[in-house]
Amino acid sequence: MNLNQYTHVYLVGVGGIGMSGLARFFLNKKHKVYGYDAVKSDLCQELEKEGVNIHYDDNIDSIPIELKLLEKNKLLVIYTPAISLNQNIIKYFTHKEFIVYKRSKILGFISDKYFTIAVAGTHGKTTTTSILTFLLKNSGKKVISFIGGISNNYNSNLVMDKNANLFIVEADEYDKSFLELSPDIAIITSIDSDHMDIYKNKKNLYKSYLDFAKRVKEDGILLIESSINLNFSKPKRGFIKKYSANEISDYYANNINVCSGKVFANIFMKSSKENYDCVAKRAEFTLPGKHNVSNMMAAVSVALILKVKKNNILNSLKNFKGIRRRFEFVVNKNNLVFIDDYAHHPSEISSTIKTVKLLFPDRNLTVIFQPHLYSRTKDFAIDFAQSLSMADRLILLDIYPAREKPILGVNSKMILKLCTNFNKQVCEKENLLSLINKIDIDILLTMGAGDISDLTEPIKHILN
Repeated sequence: MNLNQYTHVYLVGVGGIGMSGLARFFLNKKHKVYGYDAVKSDLCQELEKEGVNIHYDDNIDSIPIELKLLEKNKLLVIYTPAISLNQNIIKYFTHKEFIVYKRSKILGFISDKYFTIAVAGTHGKTTTTSILTFLLKNSGKKVISFIGGISNNYNSNLVMDKNANLFIVEADEYDKSFLELSPDIAIITSIDSDHMDIYKNKKNLYKSYLDFAKRVKEDGILLIESSINLNFSKPKRGFIKKYSANEISDYYANNINVCSGKVFANIFMKSSKENYDCVAKRAEFTLPGKHNVSNMMAAVSVALILKVKKNNILNSLKNFKGIRRRFEFVVNKNNLVFIDDYAHHPSEISSTIKTVKLLFPDRNLTVIFQPHLYSRTKDFAIDFAQSLSMADRLILLDIYPAREKPILGVNSKMILKLCTNFNKQVCEKENLLSLINKIDIDILLTMGAGDISDLTEPIKHILN
């Protein structure tokens, strides 16, 4: 498909992190970009300043008239899977016989034209993608990268060089979107049960990842975190490689320790059947937590595969600034620390809390968590409770529904009852700031994938 034939692009759900990346991509390619979203978020306002024409009413009268008058081969309509096909705007364009593409289809079209590195996995996609983007771009590679968060190094979720020949993209398992990609290098960071509203059971989820692995091109490389135990197909004339932050592997880190909030590790790579070369001793990295060392190793492995010089890799790791809402220090004082994180799956929550406790032993930890999706809460209530019970004080907000309708009997109290914390409560979002005003905070950790991020600045203002 030739995306250049279109003069105008219209994105339904433009304010999502993935859709906004596409909006910026098409702006960069000099298309006229329009969009709809239900909420005028900070991200939407940024896009408007950059030149995207956005409206916030979902009736067809709000669709800009110039789009309605365009020929069908001049307007590209893209929607996010979080939006129903019964939504008014989608129905209008399908009725008018415009071809309406899901976001994943467009990513597939883009990936067909470049050497593609796709990052899949239940956890770690965004962090790995962001690290890899910085490592490659910082070494002089020309890249286009779609990041599922805002990179602090670039203050954007899109990195796009002129004359790019590398395409880096997150391969999302939700709605089986990653099966539209045909990567040259595929990374799989983790496979935990999630999106059971789509997959129904683990067997279907695993099959989808196996199918994704089969989409790696001939002569390609499948790079897998070493603890993942599935029978993946080796790419034709290609390789399966493994990486780890826990054990000896094709690429691995050991002697991991934390000092002054930074991580230090030795990095090795397999050089022959029996031998390993030391890439670095005490490589310095800026994101704490063993899960982040694993993400770092995924990115470093690809950089080594692409022949990036070791000194460039090590320099980049030192200067990587992280991703907004991925273990982000909002306040960091001797007597008060506030960390915000995107964690919304039990294993992510567990990793994040363990990392906080490693960095700040013997401190009192208050966790505020906003569950994301009724279906996820229902499926993993016991696992959520087990992870959240590690907090000294736990505050649960109401479930953020996103695309879902309520499920009878599923709410935040369902998790709270299972938690063993001595100090625990449910709080409505609108009452949270007044509650924080009344309690003593030593270490505060906010987590969730919903709109809890709206409270980050107000909480920071109270704590300061």
